[in-house]
Amino acid sequence: MPRPRRFRWVGAVPHVTYFKPRGIPLAQLGEVVLTVDEHEAIRLGDSLGLEQEEAAGKMNISRQTFGRVLASARKKMADAITNGKAIRIEGGDFVIALKRYICYDCGNSLELPYGKKKPPLCPTCKSKNIHRAKRGRGWGRGGGRRGGFGGV
Repeated sequence: MPRPRRFRWVGAVPHVTYFKPRGIPLAQLGEVVLTVDEHEAIRLGDSLGLEQEEAAGKMNISRQTFGRVLASARKKMADAITNGKAIRIEGGDFVIALKRYICYDCGNSLELPYGKKKPPLCPTCKSKNIHRAKRGRGWGRGGGRRGGFGGV
């Protein structure tokens, strides 16, 4: 029996989820499905230029797994570009990585996606006494195959 797949952390769900060649009707196009975690691997590895070890850490997977996900994404994108296919981004085993902050004055908790800065004031009591929650990076929200964005 294979071991269960780990959810991959993604910084955010892409705002644009469909690309197609110009001038060809959608009905005549083939389609390639790129998963959200493959999109995140392309974003981290190619767009941001992170080393595989660092990018794998951000996605909470091993470097070898990151390399396989990145290779799969590149192969799908090359197929779409060279053969004139549309690219749809959806699905995959992922969670949105969130940072959790707690106001030490009123106890209010606030979750923000990675990449967003800590708020200067608590939205509830306007205190500056806001700190990261002790549990670190393991907080995530929904997504992937088991519900959430693009679930199968």
